[in-house]
Amino acid sequence: MHITGAITPYIDVAQLTLYAFWAFFIGLVIYLTLESKREGFPMITNRQGERPKGILPMPAPKTFHLYHGGTRAVPWNEPLEVLALRPTSPWEGAPYEPTGNPMLDGVGPASFTARDPHPELDYHGAIRTFPMRTDPLYSVAPEDPDPRGMNVIGCDDLVAGTVADLWVDRTECTIRFVEVALPDPLARHVLVPWELTQVKMSARSGLIKVVSVTAALFKTAPVPAKPDVVTAREEDQIAAYFASGHLYATPDRFGPLV
Repeated sequence: MHITGAITPYIDVAQLTLYAFWAFFIGLVIYLTLESKREGFPMITNRQGERPKGILPMPAPKTFHLYHGGTRAVPWNEPLEVLALRPTSPWEGAPYEPTGNPMLDGVGPASFTARDPHPELDYHGAIRTFPMRTDPLYSVAPEDPDPRGMNVIGCDDLVAGTVADLWVDRTECTIRFVEVALPDPLARHVLVPWELTQVKMSARSGLIKVVSVTAALFKTAPVPAKPDVVTAREEDQIAAYFASGHLYATPDRFGPLV
């Protein structure tokens, strides 16, 4: 006997629920695939000028209003990169080797993202990373050694320059870069990521050691275009340069171990 108004005797609710889940899941995969193409697409292959779009087409551009003003539409027609690399063998999938200065060409561990060519800002619109000399509210704690004025040496134990200032991250309240003044006639001020430095103290004095590069490599390090401002793109370039020295700084570091 069937009860009037009941639908379960006539419709398989469990099966309909399963079909609804399948439809939802397929739609979710399609949506996430399209949204993922807003950044990092179209893809690039080893064939010159080829930019495949994948299984699904590129999504319609979406415009985002940035927190500090302006807009950005994605996806956008990203320029094709020209990398200073060549394959070590003629077949597909062979490893690549650099053809120029890998630390400056941005290949391998020296790769960096072409981020915004403007400085990062905090939630209040102030520049996030700045030299300590521009803000008297920031100083080194009295119980900690002050690196300013210390010599900076490379992995070859040669002096590259002296610490001119410290660059601070306003949002994290931590040191981001050590500003190294190179001796005359260069008179360049190079930023070194704080995480790649070692503070070595003795009874009388102290020094800063950068084990990733030699003292001579400080002369070719990328520097900010403005003396008191570093852009997001310059931060990545500087970090990539000094970090890649662990592989590229000296001939004995480059290549396989065996």
